[in-house]
Amino acid sequence: MEIDKRIEGFIAEHHVLTLATATPCGEPYCCNAFYAYDKASGAFIFTTDLSTHHGKMMAENERVAASILLETRTVGKIQGLQITGKVKQAIDGDKMRYIKDFPYAVVADLSLWRLEAEMMKFTDNRLGFGKKLIWQRSE
Repeated sequence: MEIDKRIEGFIAEHHVLTLATATPCGEPYCCNAFYAYDKASGAFIFTTDLSTHHGKMMAENERVAASILLETRTVGKIQGLQITGKVKQAIDGDKMRYIKDFPYAVVADLSLWRLEAEMMKFTDNRLGFGKKLIWQRSE
């Protein structure tokens, strides 16, 4: 199923996501990360080191959730994207995609990851109160 253009447009307008991780026994944690989006695969490319708390958790449990939101106090303008999927080590092309969006990262020692989205739920009150668009990866 193709990702709705309104979802892709929202993703393109933003650059920070909140990543939620958990240990295999369920201890939750979250962090914020800059992301570059791979439109062809529906993956979010981000950098984090395995020595971080959430990095260690990702190494133990690849299942994650994330969110991107438009911060507003106006109910009619509320927009937010909720994502579930799996994190994996970056693949060929991810580094260039990330550096294209964040050129200063070219000098950094990057430990890149990709969140491969399995489901995205986009709430967009501009389309009507509580209106949701849902994308599910088909196997």
